[in-house]
Amino acid sequence: MPGREVLPSTLRRSPDKAQRTWEKTHDSAVETYGEGERAHRTAFASVKHEFEKVGDHWEPKGRKGPSDRQAAGGGPERRAPTAGGVDANATKDHLMGVARKLDVPGRSRMTKPELVKAIEKANDRETRRARGD
Repeated sequence: MPGREVLPSTLRRSPDKAQRTWEKTHDSAVETYGEGERAHRTAFASVKHEFEKVGDHWEPKGRKGPSDRQAAGGGPERRAPTAGGVDANATKDHLMGVARKLDVPGRSRMTKPELVKAIEKANDRETRRARGD
């Protein structure tokens, strides 16, 4: 199944490059693994190396590379929790900027791990809102 047909809504609201990255990786993964969860996880892992989720869409990161422990280690045997598209490896200053953009309350008193969780929660809320859930 071509990636364009199963493109997640958060990517439909994202830059063309993020969409192309997901589609190309998804289609290649489908050839290797077949359609399903593994192909989708592989495509999202590829997106997370260049983009981070901000609200209901993906934005380019300031640097390329894994966004969390799972993305750094990868592999189907090793399942570590992901940060849901939040660039957990970014600086605290960067995370504060994302939290400010998402109007996360109490952000100035949060630790870096707390910011990651709060941004992830705000992203989920914005995505539900955009989908009309």
